[in-house]
Amino acid sequence: MPRRVIPYGVPGFLPVVVDQLLGVLGEIRKQDITVLLVEQDVFAAFSVADRGYVMETGRIVREGAISELENDPEVRKAYLGVD
Repeated sequence: MPRRVIPYGVPGFLPVVVDQLLGVLGEIRKQDITVLLVEQDVFAAFSVADRGYVMETGRIVREGAISELENDPEVRKAYLGVD
């Protein structure tokens, strides 16, 4: 199967394209196919992911199920803008 890399993050696309891309990723997920998504838009990434990795200065500083990351106080403050 050919591999494709999308050279721009979600913020570089029009909203309609983002919705289509997230829809396609959701369909791929339903087929139990693993996709490595590197994305700066945390909310977009969390909407289609089962697991996540938080990186700072090239190192993984947090990892886990999306529900765990969403409830991690440090992740919430630094990346979700929630105290």
